[in-house]
Amino acid sequence: MKYIDLKRYKVSIFILTGQGELIQQIPKEVNILNKEYFPISVLSHIGRMRLARTVIKDLFIKGVVFTRSGYIMKNLRLMVAEGNLKIEKILWKIISDGAQKFEQEFDLAVAYLEGGSTYYVASHVKAKKKAAFIHINYKDAGYGRSLDEDCYSTYDRIFAVSRNVKRVFLSIYPEYKDKTTVCFNLIDREKIINKANLKGGFSDKYSGFRILTVGRLVTQKALDIAIETMRILKCTGKPFRWYVLGEGKLRKKLEEKIHTFGLDEDFILLGTVDNPFPYYRQCNLYVHTARFEGKSVAIEEAQILGCAILASEYNGVEEQIKNGVDGTICKLEPETLAKEILIFFENPQKVKAYGDAASSRRQTDNLIEINKLMELL
Repeated sequence: MKYIDLKRYKVSIFILTGQGELIQQIPKEVNILNKEYFPISVLSHIGRMRLARTVIKDLFIKGVVFTRSGYIMKNLRLMVAEGNLKIEKILWKIISDGAQKFEQEFDLAVAYLEGGSTYYVASHVKAKKKAAFIHINYKDAGYGRSLDEDCYSTYDRIFAVSRNVKRVFLSIYPEYKDKTTVCFNLIDREKIINKANLKGGFSDKYSGFRILTVGRLVTQKALDIAIETMRILKCTGKPFRWYVLGEGKLRKKLEEKIHTFGLDEDFILLGTVDNPFPYYRQCNLYVHTARFEGKSVAIEEAQILGCAILASEYNGVEEQIKNGVDGTICKLEPETLAKEILIFFENPQKVKAYGDAASSRRQTDNLIEINKLMELL
């Protein structure tokens, strides 16, 4: 919204879940449509409990369980048959159908996230033009035609945040080739650099080799593999400490694994912080473990702040990292990751060279990207 001309356009926002910690960052000129709002992250324990109450309210008080029982059972059967049970994907339709509705017709309605937001704008928003954004590997994330109920037919433009995200989406929806295009993530380089220079960052006075990972505590981010990698590194006797910024539903399981491996002082779950950027600036190596991605904002932030990067191998990672130039890409295996981290540890000149190359990468031109959206008007 920072890049939309708010003097020219009257902008309203509706947050489908009615919660989220970034509400204060919305420009004051933007009209927030939610009747009630809770400024807590959906990734925190309290946030997940509130989201669960929202789902239960939509299901039983608003009666969505009756109108959507066929949809729920059909998709549950399909997921079980495919061995890919992701109940939260089914719940997006429940939240969408149970959410607040508006009579107003908009000139442009934007569904900024796949799933619930896309279903909501497609079925429940009146607009002359509609646009949808896709940020993830659509297939690996568990979406598909049965879940979507052909919602994309209602959209005038579909924006994928990377070429690989577009390719995967079109492998499922080839008929939407003509209205699907790439629109890269908007990255505020100046803001990131300025915030990285503020007070904050590591407070444990550790003097060894700091490894940083930023991401939600979910299966996609493969932090179980990162913990196993740290166990191997500890056995080398060399001074490593691994930190993770992020929150999520797997915190308890990850904490149990950390304790079982005796890594309580070596693998630190920091949770979420208001300003993560000093941590990037202060770490020795940024490691991005992921089973799949769309286009990682965390990698882009690490590059802006001159981090040497080690990333796991997944479809699309080569769009962000040039292997052997500004980072290393390797298999998502504890032994392989540990071996590559040791190479960085033993070669500080490589760390510096990769960091310099990363910070000099050409970044997204935000005005060009935002105009791809505004052209619809």
